[in-house]
Amino acid sequence: MKQRDLIKLLENNGWRFFRSGGNHDIYTDGTHMEPIPRHKEINEQLAKAIIKRRGLK
Repeated sequence: MKQRDLIKLLENNGWRFFRSGGNHDIYTDGTHMEPIPRHKEINEQLAKAIIKRRGLK
């Protein structure tokens, strides 16, 4: 999955950019934080795990 597609999915579900880390961008929904790797392509299993963990649609 492309990083921009995962970020778009997060933002459409109310998540917003919080800060940049060393190799990750941190997104938050106000109570939880989710690190997103800063790669053009994100491993499909990792992307599915993030989507499942955060209940994204």
